[in-house]
Amino acid sequence: MAPLYNPAIQKAEEAKACIDQFEFPDIPCVYPVVWVRAREAALICRAMGKRLCDAHEWEGACAGALLPPDYRFDLAKAVSPNLAVERMRQAHNKLYGAHEVWAYGLHYEKGICACSSFKTPGCTGGGWSGCGSNTFPSGSFPECRSTLGVYDQHGNAAEHMNLPLDQSQMASRGSLELGYTEMKGSWFIFDTYYAHPDWCRWRAPFWHGGRVMDVHSHENYHLGFRCCKTIKED
Repeated sequence: MAPLYNPAIQKAEEAKACIDQFEFPDIPCVYPVVWVRAREAALICRAMGKRLCDAHEWEGACAGALLPPDYRFDLAKAVSPNLAVERMRQAHNKLYGAHEVWAYGLHYEKGICACSSFKTPGCTGGGWSGCGSNTFPSGSFPECRSTLGVYDQHGNAAEHMNLPLDQSQMASRGSLELGYTEMKGSWFIFDTYYAHPDWCRWRAPFWHGGRVMDVHSHENYHLGFRCCKTIKED
């Protein structure tokens, strides 16, 4: 795992949490697991002594600096989850929109990450029936790596994360109930079909939204996950 910290003010050994370097099963040269529900991802991480990452942790791992949470819980009060997510998303993206950054640099580039897969004959760029899970083995693109040492946060599989709507839903603060689903990163055909922004701190609309621990939480052919872990002092 890679330590999560802010190099501007901390050393790696001061990190309070860490994140899998590769998409689950966190093994280089192995294909990422997909077709996993958010609930299943959370339970698998828990069974391994880890946990699902909060959105700001994933974003910090990608951008090369873990920043304090900025979820704007005040915008989520007394409104529906759908509206809460959208309000928080807009505030967050406005905050970071002038400072877009990708794991590999300051500008979007093709060919750096696992975003060019059309291995299945007849694959047009999307859809399970035509493409399947056209991912690459984890770590196949060594330049697709953040300065904190985390691979494949662009391309390959998109990833489940936890988006809390109040402090009691933060995995990084010990919550087991968790918040709502957040799909991070991008997937295996983005160099051809740039479906949405995928800079590190960008947060998506309420796509396939629901509680992480819902037994019917979302799954699909290009969606996987990675785990985080809180580092406890001896």
